[in-house]
Amino acid sequence: MAAALEEIPAGDGPLLIGLDVDGTLVDHDGDMTDAMREALRRAADEHEVVIATGRSVGATVPIVKAAGVQHGFAVCSNGAVTLGIENGEHRVIATRSFQPGQALATLREVAPDAHYAVEMADGTFHATPGFQDASFGVRAIENDIEELMQLEAVRVVVHVPDLSPQEFSRVVAESGVQGVEYAIGWTAWLDMAAPGISKASALEEIRAELGIDRARTVTVGDGFNDTEMLQWAGVGVAMGQAPQGVKDSADVVTASVYDDGTVMVLDALRA
Repeated sequence: MAAALEEIPAGDGPLLIGLDVDGTLVDHDGDMTDAMREALRRAADEHEVVIATGRSVGATVPIVKAAGVQHGFAVCSNGAVTLGIENGEHRVIATRSFQPGQALATLREVAPDAHYAVEMADGTFHATPGFQDASFGVRAIENDIEELMQLEAVRVVVHVPDLSPQEFSRVVAESGVQGVEYAIGWTAWLDMAAPGISKASALEEIRAELGIDRARTVTVGDGFNDTEMLQWAGVGVAMGQAPQGVKDSADVVTASVYDDGTVMVLDALRA
């Protein structure tokens, strides 16, 4: 890992470091180690640290605060929402929305028992009855799917608790719907955003605004919703517990989240 990071071109100013949250900064129980907190705060003092997560705004802000990011940006909802941060306070500075009606209608045909949620640009969630999740950051407003199909979304979440991830992958493939599939525990989950939107697309906009050379970017993640940003970065780092497909998208693999793999990366990037 050190060798790969040493290949980052020398330059004046900070690096841009994009960090996933779940499985990267916190374990899958949501716990962050003291070593991780300390490493994040040091990194935020020296570099442009950007939290880049599938979480909504409400579930991202506590991580931004824990990371000690007082100025800069955060990427939420897999790239659909970008926050500007100033003096520790955040505001939404960009959203990328789409009309999910056709995708929802298609999925309903092939996965009639799925749970559906629509994230709005203002951070609210509307979901089919009984579907609540901590990653929303707020309590979802219950609606039937016909009402969800009329909304403008920044993200659509589809969850099928009774299918394995492999079975769900087949269902999604049959539907022709595009999105990011990944497993949570033993259940299946799909995130959909506007075409072309990903953590990488949002990070590229931030990089261009900051004027940082793309070769001086580092990203760390563990999920299939991280593959685009791992490929985009000058150095993409996969977590040790990441699926092989994610590792194949990265330049280097660090230790697992349970062994503070991200701390190792941040320590290696210290000035």
